[in-house]
Amino acid sequence: MRDFSLDRAKMVRDQIERRGIKHPGVLAAMREVPRHLFVSMEYQSEAYADYPLPIGFGQTISQPYIVALMTELIQPDPQDCVLEIGTGSGYQAAVLSQLVRQVHSIDRHAELVKGAQRIADQLELTNIQFHVGDGSLGLPEHAPYDAILITAAAPQVPKPLLTQLKVGGRLILPVGERWQQKLERWIRTAEESFDHDQDIPVSFVPLLGEFGWSESDW
Repeated sequence: MRDFSLDRAKMVRDQIERRGIKHPGVLAAMREVPRHLFVSMEYQSEAYADYPLPIGFGQTISQPYIVALMTELIQPDPQDCVLEIGTGSGYQAAVLSQLVRQVHSIDRHAELVKGAQRIADQLELTNIQFHVGDGSLGLPEHAPYDAILITAAAPQVPKPLLTQLKVGGRLILPVGERWQQKLERWIRTAEESFDHDQDIPVSFVPLLGEFGWSESDW
């Protein structure tokens, strides 16, 4: 079986460090997690390239730089409990698992969740718990969270997710229309108070659900 470790090192050096990602834990996680296992065999030779790849069900595994950027923006801490909305391939959850105490990841596609669980088991990532459901509602039964990371585009930040953040918690998500989205960061500064700012233009698949887009909207 091909050894992809040099591909990972090159990916981190050329795509991630050169674009300004500095968090040492994020860089180490991106060097460690075998991204090629999270795509089908036909795409494994492209797994460390600078673009997203299809994973079925109209979903994609995000560009490596975007995974690193969103991870750095939540300012991960080893004691954090993090909620990921949009399991997809499971790669983002695997990266997070290297940096925080607990990851909860939810997706509406049961088959994708099953595949992500299989890879997590293979890699012995025991601090990820996968769920099937409407991610726009969050997972209130495991709240509050130190950070929430949404890997699908919403028309606006879903209110249930803001309420599931701890005070001081960080939420990262893409907000906007089909072709025009911005990565936003929200920070809960007090019980009823939030700060937010925008980062770079991005392009994500839609967040479908009660507090996201409907199928007909998209």
